Amino acid sequence: MQELRVQTKQAKQVVDITQEVTSAVSESGVKEGFCLVFVPHATAGVILNEFEPNIASDYLKWLEEFFPKKNWAHNRIDDNAEAHLKSAIIGPGELIPVSGGRLVRGTWQSIILCEFDGPRDRRVVVQVVGEKK
Repeated sequence: MQELRVQTKQAKQVVDITQEVTSAVSESGVKEGFCLVFVPHATAGVILNEFEPNIASDYLKWLEEFFPKKNWAHNRIDDNAEAHLKSAIIGPGELIPVSGGRLVRGTWQSIILCEFDGPRDRRVVVQVVGEKK
């Protein structure tokens, strides 16, 4: 298992972590198996999708429309309920096949950390399992 650290710089941000995860897969030596990318945080998530500035802002805008800053019950505790709700919808991780020692993903698919309550120092756990033929 490897642990990556990502320092987000904004309250809401999407960060392409594809290269870091690709390096972790390469370092693992696994040729055929799976790679789990997981964020152990309740206000962040991971998605697989295209990463470019316009779609990145669209993700954040879409989630803001569904979960705006308002009088959520959890906000009486620490004023970040919408970040928890966004994280729950996005999910904490992705499972990606590994074949030939490489991640199996579409041409435009990137691995993206979604920050909903930053800026923060985020942990990203990368677990690669399988055969090391």
